[in-house]
Amino acid sequence: STGQFCQLSSSAHKIAPTQTQTHSRFDSSLAASSCFSKSCLSFLAKEDFLEDSRVRRPRKGNCILKMFLTRSEYDRGVNTFSPEGRLFQVEYAIEAIKLGSTAIGICTQEGVVMAVEKRITSPLMEPTKVEKIVEVDRHIGCATSGLMADSRTLLDRARVECQNHWFVYNERMTVESCAQAVSSLAIQFGDSDDTGSAMSRPFGVAILFAGIENGEPQLWHMDPSGTYIRYDAKAIGSGSEGAQQNLQEYYLQTMTIKEAINLALSTLKQVMEEKLNSTNVEVMTMTAGELFRMFSKEEVEEYINNMS
Repeated sequence: STGQFCQLSSSAHKIAPTQTQTHSRFDSSLAASSCFSKSCLSFLAKEDFLEDSRVRRPRKGNCILKMFLTRSEYDRGVNTFSPEGRLFQVEYAIEAIKLGSTAIGICTQEGVVMAVEKRITSPLMEPTKVEKIVEVDRHIGCATSGLMADSRTLLDRARVECQNHWFVYNERMTVESCAQAVSSLAIQFGDSDDTGSAMSRPFGVAILFAGIENGEPQLWHMDPSGTYIRYDAKAIGSGSEGAQQNLQEYYLQTMTIKEAINLALSTLKQVMEEKLNSTNVEVMTMTAGELFRMFSKEEVEEYINNMS
């Protein structure tokens, strides 16, 4: 038995170094893996992690790595904020407006002018049936850019609100109140019998409101986020960036209606891909005397010829 004990002891001494080597190999591989994780995290999170011998954990305030993995989750929901405090679906709806036709509104002391591009994609289309400027009430007109199917829903709400205000209060609705009523529908993503439910997406349309309030011309703009702001001059649509820069350079509050029409048409001429003519553009004026007035094709042609 003494010999067996000595044999077992010697074998145990042989096994012990092997186990030690195994642990050392495991530690070295774990350290190498830890270093590799550290390099990856330093690339994605700029080395913003807690130091630990084996575990690298992001700090509580660092959401960069998490956002790379879960951004698609915030893209899908219209009622879910991202960690940055953004609603991506609303931002995408605002970007969709930049695919629409260009619309320009200019407010002067005499009245408001709106000029809108009409895209005639086929020679078989009837140009008179492509309406970009509509009359909401006698003293309010709207120009839209974006998805036309969405614009009909918002414009119908604007008309109903103006009619209800007239019947209830026996007075015309203010331009700001009309814009506010439409923006309330836009931020709710549509009407619903259940107040807790919402439409599947935001409205992909922006609207320019031109109106007269107590003899004063006003121009308002509303986007899919439900924000409505009053402007002196505003451009929306695909050519809005270039048009807005041109308006900032040449707009004057003292300009007349005719000067505002010439400025709107010349701005459209610069940003439109097609040649400007009386078929692919609409012009409207809103003044205290005539209120809503759409220009005929002949009148638009005359302004274009005088401009050139």
